[in-house]
Amino acid sequence: MKLILTQEVTGLGAAGDVVEVKDGYGRNFLIPRGFGIRWTKGGEKTIESIKKARAARSVRDADHAAEVKATLEGSTFQVKVRAGEGGRLFGAVTTADIASAIVAGGGEVDKRTIVVGNPIKSLGTHTVTVKVHDEVEAKVNLNVVSA
Repeated sequence: MKLILTQEVTGLGAAGDVVEVKDGYGRNFLIPRGFGIRWTKGGEKTIESIKKARAARSVRDADHAAEVKATLEGSTFQVKVRAGEGGRLFGAVTTADIASAIVAGGGEVDKRTIVVGNPIKSLGTHTVTVKVHDEVEAKVNLNVVSA
């Protein structure tokens, strides 16, 4: 099934890209969530408009992304979690937990842009990566504390 992506999908492509996906993935996941629309010959105009909008945003966002990166890397955010004895967590720190801690600390992030290398399962200081822009990544320091 050929689709035109309307938003960036990790591992698949960016907005405006024409991709070939399995029928079930496109029909049951991408289209209902608004990540893509069916490709048609008339859809070429849609592709052009999406790419123009993406190009205009990327120029504006590159400068903004540098500012956000400086803000994120300049501070340490506290994530409060439930922990047992010895500092081991009940489960792991999720990207949603990290995003809410960053937003509470005055940052602007989406949980889908946070990349956690190894699962965070202990108290202490940890570092995660936030993809602020296509070319800009920020290393964010987290302090995981017991609630």
